Amino acid sequence: MYLMVMSVMAPPLPVILLLIGQGVYSAADGWSVSYSSSHICALKDSTVTINCTYKYPTGHHITEVLWTNTIVPCIDAPDLFKESEYRERIQYLGDKQHDCSVRLTDVRHTDKQEYYFRFITNKGKWIGAPGVTLDVTDLQVESEGETVMEGHPVNLTCKSRCSLTDTSTFIWFRNTQTLNDTNKKLILPSVRRENAGDYRCAVQGHKLTSPHQRLNVTYPPKQTSVAVNPCCVIVEGDSVNLTCISQSNPPANISWFKEETSVGSGNIFIISNIRSDHIGEYKCKAENELGEKYSESVTLNVLSVRCVSLSVALGVGCCLGVCGASAILLIVMYICRRKSLRRKASERKLKNDDVSNDTYTALELKSRSSDLYGTLTPNQKMM
Repeated sequence: MYLMVMSVMAPPLPVILLLIGQGVYSAADGWSVSYSSSHICALKDSTVTINCTYKYPTGHHITEVLWTNTIVPCIDAPDLFKESEYRERIQYLGDKQHDCSVRLTDVRHTDKQEYYFRFITNKGKWIGAPGVTLDVTDLQVESEGETVMEGHPVNLTCKSRCSLTDTSTFIWFRNTQTLNDTNKKLILPSVRRENAGDYRCAVQGHKLTSPHQRLNVTYPPKQTSVAVNPCCVIVEGDSVNLTCISQSNPPANISWFKEETSVGSGNIFIISNIRSDHIGEYKCKAENELGEKYSESVTLNVLSVRCVSLSVALGVGCCLGVCGASAILLIVMYICRRKSLRRKASERKLKNDDVSNDTYTALELKSRSSDLYGTLTPNQKMM
């Protein structure tokens, strides 16, 4: 025997929504809040003004106004004028009639939120939702490339994470110098060496500046030359330094040549104890990945210590073209005269030394004779 069990379901209960408050209103009833913009992009550390107006039905009067960044159903929204994070930075510019504008200073990244105006009358309350979204941005210099070859174009852009609300005039800096360009994009159609440096940007009227962006300009060796030390007169036995001077980026590798023969490398070529076989023309070559540049040749002439190379020395000139042949002649004469005086002084000293030795010998003999006589005298008395 089977029992049939039937399930009897009770009819559904009606859902009842209970609205708690002072009433449900709509814009049609005369309630409204209007913002001049629904989205504001502001620079960090700047000041933001949110322009706002509000309306309410006739016969109401305002009892309280506030700005908030939170909407919680059935709970009064927090008043930013009383919040520790805002109260020193927020200022109500409106009134208790129809203007609800507000100003926020020293804008921070934590201020990136949505803000609402709320007001209360003697007969009701209203909040302007959706509100105004505040976005906070830094500045950043964006380059098409950190390294650019001389003569090529490059553009630098002052970037922000959001589009700045205000029409902005930009300021550009290279190192400590302020540039003339006031556009968001700095255009360099043909980069020169002088354009290299650290670039920053700012917006006029604001203290915020971007971090610096390095622009590196590369170029082949230029203005290559040789400096000789000592200059003008090189005496046999001297040490001579040849220095290769060249401007390039990246730095150049230096090679040295005597005539057409490679003799060394490095920025400085040193010839120790120079001799007559070092006489000749020297030049350097500066080379990097972008090109090479030879210096003009410099001629090294070596003056003999005994002044036998006077005719050669007269043809030297100065390695940098600042000493004339007459100056060389005077220097040669001075050197020869100085060596002659030294030679005579040495001869005089040797002669004096010989005379002194003879005198000391005579004195020594006389002394010994006196001693001998002194020794013999007592013996004679004893006899």
